[in-house]
Amino acid sequence: MEKVKRRATSKILIVDDHPAVREGLALRLCQQPDLTVCGEAGEVVEAIQKVEETKPDLAIIDLTLKNGHGLELIKRLKAHHPEIKILVWSMHPESLYAERVFHAGALGYVNKENATEEIITAIHKVLNGETHLNESAARSLPGVTAGGMSPLNCLSDRELETFELLGKGMNTQQIAARLHLSPKTVETYRARIKDKLHLDSGTELMQRAIQWVMEKQ
Repeated sequence: MEKVKRRATSKILIVDDHPAVREGLALRLCQQPDLTVCGEAGEVVEAIQKVEETKPDLAIIDLTLKNGHGLELIKRLKAHHPEIKILVWSMHPESLYAERVFHAGALGYVNKENATEEIITAIHKVLNGETHLNESAARSLPGVTAGGMSPLNCLSDRELETFELLGKGMNTQQIAARLHLSPKTVETYRARIKDKLHLDSGTELMQRAIQWVMEKQ
């Protein structure tokens, strides 16, 4: 009697700072016969350790993590483990982050506000080496005009991370510790952000950052 070949399963690592979110996504993925969750992590160092231990085929990464940022994690993983495919699953707007994560090495971007079925589709596409981006986001990104572009697009990745942490109420020392930078470097980023956003003072910078973070919630 001819043996029936079992379909190979792909190992998935989930990186998200909320345990309940990781658990919910893991349960969803376990319903797929060709996917298996090989590990979970909530912050950058833990994620890197899990990659070393489990050798996943794909990592699903949120951009907001404990003690770091998903964008920096993507860069570090692709530098040391270029074979790993990466899919971003985040609440951050595609208009601001999609191009950045693709440039860093990710192949897909799914907004958490979209239907849960989309992430399954995205996982399979990324595992096959294809890119995935929501249709509306894909249509808007290439044709963004200067008038419609977010002013934050002029910020570098590190400047944007600094701006977000300022909006969450962190001071220079806290941001430096979070991003593993010197306070002097963070102050340089703050000065650059003020210049690029045409802000006159540190107070105005803080107000703009807090407003931006609140609008995303």
